[in-house]
Formats: sequence, structure tokens, C-alpha cells
Amino acid sequence: MSNIVITATPDNAGERLDKFISGNSDISRSYAAKLCEDGLVTLGSKPLAKKYKITGGEEITIELPEPEEMTAEPEDIPLDIVYEDDDVIVVNKPQGMCVHPAVGNEHGTLVNGLMYHCKGSLSAINGVIRPGIVHRIDKDTSGLLICAKNNEAHLKLSEQLKERKAMRKYIALVNGNIKEDSGTINKPIARHPIDRKKMAVIQGGREAITHFNVLERFGKYTLVECILETGRTHQIRVHMASIGHSIVGDPLYGIKKEKFSLNGQLLHAKTIGFIHPKTGEMMEFTSELPEHFTNIIEKLRRNT
Repeated sequence: MSNIVITATPDNAGERLDKFISGNSDISRSYAAKLCEDGLVTLGSKPLAKKYKITGGEEITIELPEPEEMTAEPEDIPLDIVYEDDDVIVVNKPQGMCVHPAVGNEHGTLVNGLMYHCKGSLSAINGVIRPGIVHRIDKDTSGLLICAKNNEAHLKLSEQLKERKAMRKYIALVNGNIKEDSGTINKPIARHPIDRKKMAVIQGGREAITHFNVLERFGKYTLVECILETGRTHQIRVHMASIGHSIVGDPLYGIKKEKFSLNGQLLHAKTIGFIHPKTGEMMEFTSELPEHFTNIIEKLRRNT
């Protein structure tokens, strides 16, 4: 096992222990709770319960077990399949579903559902945890994903993404009134130097380019279309926040006090286009905004 030590500050006073750990490390809140239940989170030599309230100044020691070999298992999960043939499958992922298993989210992922549906016919390039997964979207982002059913298709689709031949359009509701009708954000992105759960605009990071078009304005909010030229982790979320227009409902990069009660950011991968890896045909698919997203838009329209 290995240990990590996190020191609480006065600003952390009153936080539950599991929330404090997840906010100050790469450990998810659910996994932090499990570590507490297993007696692996201590203050001095005393194990702490997950409900322990931070007072400030504590040095919390977390004993991390050696990682277990993870494998994804097929699960009978309903999938919204937009298109499927022998080489590719396009799925409309709901908000709240993880793309692939990870510590603390071993079940109920898109991969689990794909393994059951495809009966083993998925590419193996990304290993046993991410079969078929060519690219990802965040857990709380909804919308379209291309998945590969064999290795040849996977390699060709990955090459299209790398060479910027695939098209990905997102719809986002952002905070603030964007005055320009369109624009391009060209800012490099890398892992945040302090908060390792976040990405950030950092000189020397990987090139990241997002184009945006304003679709509708609602006073304090703007509905935008974002077109990815590159596909960095959290790219749209980081880029929009970097110009002062964070995505509504974004718990990581957004504002603390939201007007709406949401379970995640209002970001939807609406359109995806690619060259079919076998036929060479240009294919394009579009999905409707989910109900939780359209409900907010309708409320804003009524009040504008």
C-alpha cells in the first residue's frame, strides 16, 4: 500500500471528510467514502468516518490499496443507438453515464452496455477497460460517440480525429452575454498544476482550438454551438471558462451559485461526422437536446 497526506486549511472547516478528500485529490467521493469505511483514512492513528467534519489544520492520512486488475463485464443496459453496422456503432450517451469503468464507477458504464449489446465484437486497441472506445465525452456531458467494432475501424477513426477530419459539434448554455456572433479560442491546455482533477489553459500545454457560434441570447445566458478542431480533455469547458463564459451547471469550472438545479453541465455533443472506415462514405449524425437541457432553454425564452 502507499500513503498520501492531505492537510486541511481553515477554508475547509465544516466539510464532510469524503467531500474534502475528493476536492483535494484525484480520489472520487465514492471511493473516498469506501476508503473511510475500510478504516484506511486516519487522523493520527485514529480511523475517521466519512461523515467526519473537517475543523481545519488536520493532516489526514489516506492509505491507498494496491490497484486491482480491472476488467469490464457485459451488462444489459439500454442504449440509444443512432447507427450501427459491422464496423461502427454511434451511441447517444445520456448525462450521468460514464463512458468506461474506473475506480468507484465499475458498473453501469457505456462500455458495459456495449459489451452486452455487441457480444464481444468491439475493438481491443484500448484494452479490457475501454473496448471499442475511440474518443470520450465527460460523464455529465450528453450526446453522440463513435465506437469501433473492430481494430481496423478503430485505427482509421482514430486517425481521422488526429488529422482533424472528423467533425464534432456541441451545444452549450454558457453564463453571460457573448457579444460576438462567432469566434475562435486557440489556447493550449494541460493538467492544472495544483488541482489535478482539473485542466487549465497553460503555456506549453497541448494545442487546443475551439470555434463557437452564438445561437441565441437570453440576457445573462448565451446558447452557443461549439465546434472542436482538437479534442483535449474538458476542452470546451476550459475554453469557455477562460473567456469568462463558463458552462451553466459545470461543477468544476463554473460559478458556485447557479440559478438552476442541475446534475451537471449543459453541454451536449449534438452532431458527429466521419468517413466510414470501410466504405469511405461521409456520414453525419445528429441528436436532439435532452429534456433537462430543453427545459432550461424554454424557461429562459419565457423570461426574456
